Amino acid sequence: MMGGMAGLEGMEQPRPRRDPAAARWGIPEGDEDTASAPRKPVSAALDLVGDPTLGEVRLPSRPQSAGIARRLTAAVLLKQWSLTPQLTEHAVLLVSELVGNAVRHTGARTFGLRMLRRRGWIRIEVRDPSRGLPCLMPVQEMDISGRGLFLVDKLSDRWGVDLLPRGKTTWFEMRIADR
Repeated sequence: MMGGMAGLEGMEQPRPRRDPAAARWGIPEGDEDTASAPRKPVSAALDLVGDPTLGEVRLPSRPQSAGIARRLTAAVLLKQWSLTPQLTEHAVLLVSELVGNAVRHTGARTFGLRMLRRRGWIRIEVRDPSRGLPCLMPVQEMDISGRGLFLVDKLSDRWGVDLLPRGKTTWFEMRIADR
């Protein structure tokens, strides 16, 4: 096995330790829960695609990616951040909806997933290259496909869409009890 791999050791690109948007979101450098011990991988999904708490993870815009995004969310919230199963379940559902929107409506090849935590809050972002804004449907008009943002609105404490020079970030935030 080793023979064919020679010379590829240095090919992986280093991940930046801190992301400017994390700083923008008011996460101080050396925050207690990010700077402490070296991270242990918390699940196979994290090993496979990367840790969305360290920087944006890129996933292909395919329906299967919603499942990967759900597993990543569950792994981070339950194992890495030790949040409650109830909160995790809600966040997993909302990630699924946002990823579903990105995959179905943007025609993009990939989307980005990122998770941030600061005292009392978590924030999960899905970035895609389309500037088309998702819209929140009135309840009466909702069929199966209109549920997404209604759920996001109900289950998160805050959510929104930030337009970027190329594309947008759809995000939600949830209050957490810091133990």
